[in-house]
Order: sequence, then C-alpha cells, then structure tokens
Amino acid sequence: MNQPSSVKPENVAITIPRRLDAEDAQLALQKLQTILKRHEVIEELAHRQYEDQERSNLLEGLLHRQHENEIKAIVNGLHPSDIAFILESLPVAERKVVWQLVDPEHDADVLLEVEDWVRESLIESMDHEDLVAATGAMDADEIADLVPDLPPDVIAEVQKGLTDAERAQLIAAMGYPEDTVGAIMDFDMVRVREDVTLEVVLRYLRRLHELPDHTDQVFVVDREDKLRGTLSLTRLLVSDPESLVSDVMSTDYLALSPLDSDAEAAGAFERYDLVSAPVTDDLGRLIGRVTIDEVVDVIQEDSQEQELSRAGLQEEDIFAPVVSALRNRAPWLLINLCTAAVASLVASRFEDTVSHIVILAFLMSIVAGIGGNSGNQTMTMIIRALAVGRVTGRNVWQLVKRELLVTFMVGMCGSLVAGLFAWIISGSLAIALVMMAAMIGNMLIGAALGVMIPILRDRFGNDPAVGSSVLLTFATDSLGFFIFLGLATLFLV
Repeated sequence: MNQPSSVKPENVAITIPRRLDAEDAQLALQKLQTILKRHEVIEELAHRQYEDQERSNLLEGLLHRQHENEIKAIVNGLHPSDIAFILESLPVAERKVVWQLVDPEHDADVLLEVEDWVRESLIESMDHEDLVAATGAMDADEIADLVPDLPPDVIAEVQKGLTDAERAQLIAAMGYPEDTVGAIMDFDMVRVREDVTLEVVLRYLRRLHELPDHTDQVFVVDREDKLRGTLSLTRLLVSDPESLVSDVMSTDYLALSPLDSDAEAAGAFERYDLVSAPVTDDLGRLIGRVTIDEVVDVIQEDSQEQELSRAGLQEEDIFAPVVSALRNRAPWLLINLCTAAVASLVASRFEDTVSHIVILAFLMSIVAGIGGNSGNQTMTMIIRALAVGRVTGRNVWQLVKRELLVTFMVGMCGSLVAGLFAWIISGSLAIALVMMAAMIGNMLIGAALGVMIPILRDRFGNDPAVGSSVLLTFATDSLGFFIFLGLATLFLV
C-alpha cells in the first residue's frame, strides 16, 4: 500500500478548520466582561487623576480605541451564533457597545440568531442605512422573520431592492400566522422536471454556485409547479445517469401545508427522521420547504415557552428594567397569593382540631406537598403528550384511569413511609392511619387534575402549560388540608 507523503508543497495553503465549541463563547464572554469592567474603572481613575480636562479626554480616547480593538478582535472571530449568545448575556448598555463593534458582515446573521427580546434593542440602536444593508442581504423568508421589529421605512426600502419574485415571496411569508409552517418555510430549493435524465440534473446542479443549505433532496415538479415526487441526492449519485428522473424519484413523501402547526411539523420531522420536507398549497403546487434547522429552533422555543409558562412567565430580557419584569411576573404571583390565602382559609376552619392535636399542623404540609408533586408529574407528561398530538378525545378517559391507578399504587407505597413517620413523631396509630388515607386521597386528586387541567385548557384554545401548575397547587393545597384535617376531625377529635 502506498503511504501518504509527509512532504507538503510550499505553495499549498494549509487551512485548519475552526472548531465550534460552546466553551469558546463562554470564554469570550468572560474576556469581554473583563475588558468592559477595566474600561469603566480606568475612565473613573482618569477623571480623578487629571484635573486638566483636555489631558483627561485625550487619555480616555486612547484607552477607548485600545479597548475597542480588543473587543473587535474577540467578537469578530466568533460564529454569529456565539456573538448572539454574548449579546444576550450582557446588560443593555454593554450590549449596545459590543453590538456597535460587530463587523457589519455579521449583522444579518446575528439579528436572525438572537432572541426576540434582544433583537428589539439591537435594531433600536442601528441607524437606517445599517438596517437596510443588513436586511438587504437576507432571503425573503428571513426578512419576514424580522418584519415585526423593523421600522416601516426600512421595510419599504428593502422591498424596493427585491425582485418581483422575491417581493411576492416576502408578502406570502408575512401573510402566514405565527407558529405555522408558512412562517418558518424558506423558498430556496432545487426543482427539476420528471422527463429529464439524471445526467441533465447533475449538469444543472454543477452550474449552481452552491446548493441551498440542508439540501438532501431535489423536488420533482410538472409544468404547473405541482409536486410529483422527490429525488434524494444519494439516489441521484448512485443511479445510472441515463435514467429518467421519473424512473428513480420517490412518490412516497411527506408534504406539509403552510397552515399546519409548526409543532406538528416538528413532530413529523422527529417521527420520520427528515432533513427537509416540501410545502404545498391546496392545489398541490410546491411553494416552499421546511428544513431541520428551523425545526430545531421550533422545538427549542416550544420547550422554553413551556418551562416559563408553567411558572406563569413570558420570555423577557434578563437585563430588562425592573418595571418590565414586574409586569411579567406580578400577575401570576398575585394569583398564587390569592390561592394560598384560600388554602390558609380552609385550614383555619379546623382551628379547634389543630389546637387539640398540635402535631397535625406539622404533618398537613406533607399531605399538600406530596399531592402537588404527584399532580405535577402527571401534568408534565400530559402537556408533553398534547404537544406532540398523542392526546385525543377518545383516549382521555383511558389516560385518567391509568394515572389514577399508577398514582394509587405509588401512593400506597409512599403512604406507608409517611404513616410510619407520623407514628414515630406522634406515637399515635390513629394519626398515622389518617395521614395515610389523606395522602392517598390527595395524590389521586392531584393526578386527576394533572390530566384534566391541561386538557381542558387545550380544549378551550389556551396554552395548556400557562398557569397550570398554579391551578394545580391551589387545588392540592386546599383539598389536601381539607381532607387531612377533615378526617382528623371525624376520627381523632
């Protein structure tokens, strides 16, 4: 076997690929924070040390340029996604400083990568010409993503620079509701006819400057642009070049509608291991495609929204003004306060019972807490099942029965431990039995509500995750106190 030569020609440039690593962004963020802090400290010292304003301004100018060069060297060597991460991690004032030093060639990519709440502040800090230059380099579907945040005059000027076809695509993309396939599809794809040979297709692909991102297949259409099938690049490369496209194309494909939910599309990509999928209109005409990168973004956004919704929160800038944070967080906290007050009111109705058996005051929080935890486990599974479309009207009752059975079995085991604990600290077998019965009962209530609350909210067109945990906690706390103290009143007093 021939061994590769270790001698490299001098005129051959050796390119070392840059490794993408989340730690690079973290390290860059730390360096930037150090530079920004150092600049702030030096500015303050310069003001104190030099009474001569002119000398102070001169020193500040020199230091400012030095720090700017350091920041540019760090930021502009990063991937746009890493730049977006850094901007999201900086307070508003520092974010604007760093953003002004980002190379304009990265502006478009960074604006598309950052979260919505950061994008607004970045766009506000950009002048008209910079915004037009950044958005003018984007595709129609990418511009449509930014339209809600762009000033009207920028949108109008960008539209002037588009071709008729691009302008039509932009208008079409802007017309689809948020959270639909139409809002995330792109128009950059390869189409071929079914009556040509694979050799013709290969020659056509070679004339392109580059293939659209995430191209794993080309779409076969007729003269009216109706989708006839798909041709994978793998099949294209290994098949006889003299074969017709119609002979090797696949007619078994998944086509999405522009009005389909993006969550449903994400489920289809996960189920069928897709890299891209065509989007067709009501007449079967190919109008766009959805790619895996957009689907990953949808999955991530839905996951983040669910996590925030369970706590009654909406997405916010972690460095936003206090007033903005109050508007976001206060409503559900006030609701939670009201529900806690109701639970306390229920407990106060059993004041005589608690005063006779003081140990009950220490045990009733266990009953309420375990019921809430049990319900949250069930509710998390149901919300996930709703998100991927596994819950239907026909299997709701089956889900309720299953969760009640599982919870009862878990409750029996857990109640033995809780009863033993209650007997040890109280010395009363009766208190232990009441504790066991109340715990099982409240866990069953939590499981039933964990199924029904998200399903009912989804049935009435509301996000099943929003505030569900608050409602569940209210029910399990109030009913847990009522069951435990009620049984204690009946059997212990």
